[in-house]
Parts: sequence; C-alpha cells; structure tokens
Amino acid sequence: MTESDQHLRHRQSFGAAADAYAAHRPDYAPTAVRWALDPAPGRRVLDLGAGTGRLTGCLLAAGVEVVAVEPDPAMLAELRRELPDVRALTGSAESIPLPDGSFDAVLSGNAMHWFDMDAAGPEIARVLAPGGVLAGLWNLFDDGVGWVAGLAEVGGSAAIGPRDVPASWRTGTAALHLPPSGGPARFGAAEQAEFPHGQRRTAESLVATLGTKAGMLVMPEAERRSRLDRARAYLASRPETADGEFVLPMRTGVLRARRL
Repeated sequence: MTESDQHLRHRQSFGAAADAYAAHRPDYAPTAVRWALDPAPGRRVLDLGAGTGRLTGCLLAAGVEVVAVEPDPAMLAELRRELPDVRALTGSAESIPLPDGSFDAVLSGNAMHWFDMDAAGPEIARVLAPGGVLAGLWNLFDDGVGWVAGLAEVGGSAAIGPRDVPASWRTGTAALHLPPSGGPARFGAAEQAEFPHGQRRTAESLVATLGTKAGMLVMPEAERRSRLDRARAYLASRPETADGEFVLPMRTGVLRARRL
C-alpha cells in the first residue's frame, strides 16, 4: 500500500465509528477557540471537516454564525442529529459547496492534516473574505504528565500519534497551511499556540476514546483489541486512573494564518 493509499484509508475510516466518535471525542478549550477567531474580520465561520460537530458546538457557544461541511455521510448524520439547527452540508476541503467570500474564518477541528492543501488551499481562500482567517485546532494529550506519557508508550503511535502530543504537534503542523507541492501560498505566516484543556473520563471511556483514532480503526480487529486491552490494563494499574472519574490532562493546539 502506498503512502497516499494509506492516508486515504485513514481519512475514510471514521464513518464506521461515527457514534463512538460523537460519544467519546472531546470538545475544544474555549480559550483556544477565541484565539483562533480573534483576528477574523467578522463572525461568519465555516467548520470544515466538521465530523460529528465537536468543534461546531464550541463555535456556537462562542456566539458566531456557523456552517458545517463534512464529507462522510455517517459523521454528517451524527452532526445533524446533535445540532439540528446548524446548516450542515456535504462537501470537502477540496470542494466546498459555498460561494466566494462567504466566511470571515474557516476552522477545522482535528481534521486539517487530512486536507490536500494543493487543492484545498485555493478553495479555502476562495470562500474567505479579505483578511479572513484559517485555523486548525487539535486536542493533544499532555505527555508532560507522567501517567499520560506512560499511556502514550503503552498505546503506541496508532493510539497516541505524533500530532497528539504538544512537542511533535508543533513540528508536524507548522506548514499545514501551505501547499505541499510548493505552489503559490494562499496564506501568510502561521502562528501556533497551546491552551490548557481537560476531559472527564473513566478508564473505560478513555480506552473507547483511543479506539476512535484512525490508526486504531484500520487495524485488524484482533490487534486492535489487544492494543486496547493493554491500555486498559495500564490505566487499571495507575492510582490516578484506576477508580472512577478523573480529568485527562490535555492541551488544545491551534495553528492560525490569514488569507493573503
């Protein structure tokens, strides 16, 4: 399987787990959402690659006007069920079904790394108003906390990958607003920032969260069960996570750039 084929397989893996994704993926730190939106010239926002609407709900709470676009029908169905008043359309970053200059900001939650920016960059720039903002948000496991670092080691890169922890997230996302082919840039220099966040979990619900990662979803079922069982056993062995609810230490990372 080529790297391109593997990328497409991972990108298309989420629909089969749309209900688990909706139930277990975290929202985003409100301070991160505000920072992403701060330079935008207005309040019209596109949530691109919106999934089941985790970021969409945060944008509604921030008081902006939101339209959601998502390519996967199962994920889009969950979003429409959870947020029936939001205009939610089938589309992708490479083909946005909306008019030129429709938005002051385009935000993406844990999805921008799936975009083909050679095609998506011009499309995103097209739907942005002058001075508009593109921002990607990622929820990160805070591996500066000892037990979280241990979980990352036990779970492996399929469960907690390089974009899922702060240091390698910064490196891995720094150029995601640029076309990989080296073509004309549609956005200016990017800024990155991180914001404290957390999610109330139990050991079982955290294991379920790990199971929604693309690397886990495409694994053979026996290997996936074995990986999740190892994570479950590790959490049962730690005093921080063995009994009842706890707060998973997280950070929300944001990459932000303005349309040229």
